[in-house]
Amino acid sequence: MITAFDTIILAGGVGSRLRSVVSDRPKCLATINGRPFLSYLLDRLARAGANEVILSTGYMAEQVEGAFGHQHGPLALRYSREETPLGTGGGAKQALPLCKHDYVLIINGDSFFDFDWLDFFAWFEPATMRLGMVLARIENSRRYGQVIADADGKVLRFQEKNEAAGPGWINAGVYLTEKSALAGFSSDGPFSLERDFFPAQIGHGFFARGYQGRFIDIGTPESYAAAGEFFAVMNPP
Repeated sequence: MITAFDTIILAGGVGSRLRSVVSDRPKCLATINGRPFLSYLLDRLARAGANEVILSTGYMAEQVEGAFGHQHGPLALRYSREETPLGTGGGAKQALPLCKHDYVLIINGDSFFDFDWLDFFAWFEPATMRLGMVLARIENSRRYGQVIADADGKVLRFQEKNEAAGPGWINAGVYLTEKSALAGFSSDGPFSLERDFFPAQIGHGFFARGYQGRFIDIGTPESYAAAGEFFAVMNPP
């Protein structure tokens, strides 16, 4: 079980596929039922017991800081701003000097998974794990690819996106990593967590835990259009 860690939300994405419907703001500020998407993530983290979040910003960073400032409910907010695009891995790595603990919870700022966060924290065992990934079970994994793990949760490989893919376990955009693993990852420039960092961690204490739950990302106009109903059902008035 892990009890002490820092939290980073990756909120620097351009959202190029979303430009046709959200063109005047960063993706994490896309409006859903009158609220920015990021506010749903922050509220969920507060309910899970977080008290501080580092926002890794980049594209239109000043809008994120202007919208949220340094406090959201019980959460204190700090910022790590990319001056040039660093990718998901580079953005997370740049924020590490703001982290005080040995482990870091990293969350994608464009997806939301309604799962048991406290169970994930209880499952993660620092003695044997350097990296833990949350998996979501969805009926059509075609758009995402799949994460293949053994019966003990040890990650074995990543299966690429496949037009014929059916039900499967996908990366849900929530990760808990040993800070030194990310800090020590060698890269000459921007890098991706998904394409570069995660594959390099296979065989080195990389485990995953799957949950059944409601998952959504807002990366495409179609998924963004579905987000209003998703959150209305989850948070009825």
